[in-house]
Amino acid sequence: MYFGGTNFGRTASGPFLGTSYDYDAPIDEYGLFHQPKWGHLNDLHRAVKLCEPVMILTNPVYRYLGTNLEAHIYQAPGKTNQRSSALCCAFVANVDTSQNANVTFNGNNVSLPAWSVSILPDCQNVAFNSAQVVAQTSVPAMRPSIEPNSIKSWESYQEPVGLWGNITISANNLLEQINTTLDGSDYLWYTTSVNIIAEDLQGEVQQQLTISSTRDALQIYINGNFSGNHTFAKSSLSVNQSIKLIIGHNEIALLSMIVGLQDYGYRYDRVSAGLSGSINLKGLRSGDKELATQQWRYQVGLKGEALKIYTQEGANSILWTSELQAPWTQYLTWYKTSFATPSGSDPVSIYLGSMGKGQAWVNGNNLGRFWPSLLINETDCSQTCDYRGKFTPKKCRTDCGQQSQQWYHIPREWLQPNQNLLVVFDELGGDVSKIYVATKTVATICVHVLESYPPQLDSWSQFQAQPKVQPMLLTPEARLECQDNQVISSINFASFGNPQGNCKAFHQGNCHAKNSVEVVKEACIGKQTCSILVSSATFDTEPCAGISKSLAIKAQCQAISSTSLKTKLEI
Repeated sequence: MYFGGTNFGRTASGPFLGTSYDYDAPIDEYGLFHQPKWGHLNDLHRAVKLCEPVMILTNPVYRYLGTNLEAHIYQAPGKTNQRSSALCCAFVANVDTSQNANVTFNGNNVSLPAWSVSILPDCQNVAFNSAQVVAQTSVPAMRPSIEPNSIKSWESYQEPVGLWGNITISANNLLEQINTTLDGSDYLWYTTSVNIIAEDLQGEVQQQLTISSTRDALQIYINGNFSGNHTFAKSSLSVNQSIKLIIGHNEIALLSMIVGLQDYGYRYDRVSAGLSGSINLKGLRSGDKELATQQWRYQVGLKGEALKIYTQEGANSILWTSELQAPWTQYLTWYKTSFATPSGSDPVSIYLGSMGKGQAWVNGNNLGRFWPSLLINETDCSQTCDYRGKFTPKKCRTDCGQQSQQWYHIPREWLQPNQNLLVVFDELGGDVSKIYVATKTVATICVHVLESYPPQLDSWSQFQAQPKVQPMLLTPEARLECQDNQVISSINFASFGNPQGNCKAFHQGNCHAKNSVEVVKEACIGKQTCSILVSSATFDTEPCAGISKSLAIKAQCQAISSTSLKTKLEI
């Protein structure tokens, strides 16, 4: 998937998928480039494009080059390019998962890292290698909105438990949820009642409510009081909940909640939701009571949904409570506030990591379901990251044990010029005081390029037009680029030699050009983009003769004001 997206409203399926459908895509759900993936794929596409003239004319020929080494060659005899040579393109591969290799191909030495492919658009010179990333890495950051009173005081509204409207459904059995709600809401109330005599409550046996099958989440209320919450990040499960009954009439209200509909697998359209099977009341001296076959009354959705209190008109139709006190553990609660629109053009997001599970709206637009209290399985991440070898779903997975999603996308098209209505419904209880609005921007950029890497792809236009220019004589470059309306404000690290580490933590090796930082600052500070040749000549020194060197840079991007931008453009 090339462009990530957002599952706004109730469109997230799965089930149990968050609103973010980013999946590490080259362009993320906010429309920002995910570097280095975007840049590396862009280089791949440009290299393949160089091979297009011959690839559309002929089929490839396989050539064995050694153990785990092979080439696939496209060649069209009689056809020539601008360099007056036969049209030819080769894909040379090293499919070994651990050993690098050097091969001789058409008289030239080709270095192949393990598990990589090199593209030779003229069957002579390498234009791209899949394991050699020259694209920069961009590290995004969420910058809190600095507008005064960005998040104003909060108000709350308590969702009623059980039946709240005149339109209800009655049946002497358990109804399937999707067919009952017609997918108009995630919520369906199952309500019934039971009479308990004094003898049933005698003794020390705790009463239990058992439900043989339910999905995806369930809350249990006895006589309007919360008794238990059950969420399942997997298929339907059974429930066994301790409850407290009283002598006489007891109201049982069960709120069944779905978290997206099944959208894959065998007969996925027949996967049901809601309560099914048996519902037993246990621990009574007179014996267990089967409740599934007695009369049940059903209420589709929530009262807040029916009143559309997430819109300005609906919010004005009810009485909100303005006094909120910690701890924030109230179930089934609506919260309302307003916030100022962040300035600038950077994409906008909202932090909901302090909340439990529910939905959020901005100016009546549903941002989607949130469930930050659901943590990623701690065992789903690998201890080491090595992209070589066949893909597995858990390869290089990170953030295990952390919240599944904290940030939720707010399209700028949904925002008003000044104040915006924010309404949050939380099923479990959360701390709304920690919610805040931020903009997503590129904060840190870095690059690490070896002098042995192929030159940038746009360099090929030089020697394609000038036959005397050989690509092997061209020098690779370290290129940095901030977003629009940003400039490079500082250089955190720069080293030409044998720097170690990665973008998170670069450090100097035992070979280092002392003027590295000064050279990079001169080339980059105050500019949106800059480029430095990865060559000893650039630094007027040969720090370590006889070894292959590289250039590593880590820099910061900073937004420039419209006034500064106007002045810069005029200059």
